[in-house]
Amino acid sequence: MSNKPSNTAAAVELQASDLPAHCPNPAMPLWSSHPRVYLDLSHGDSATCSYCGTVYKLAAGTVLKAH
Repeated sequence: MSNKPSNTAAAVELQASDLPAHCPNPAMPLWSSHPRVYLDLSHGDSATCSYCGTVYKLAAGTVLKAH
């Protein structure tokens, strides 16, 4: 059994317009807030918040454009 926080809810799916990705996201209730963390999705199609364990993933077909 792992001591890591687990989030049994489905992953939060992001579109290119949602980037840069951050947690907590606007849909989360204020009482469950934690410091804002920006998530790096450039090295894969998903990232996990180190505070709450929420998983964020890019929607199928989403293309990241280089700056």
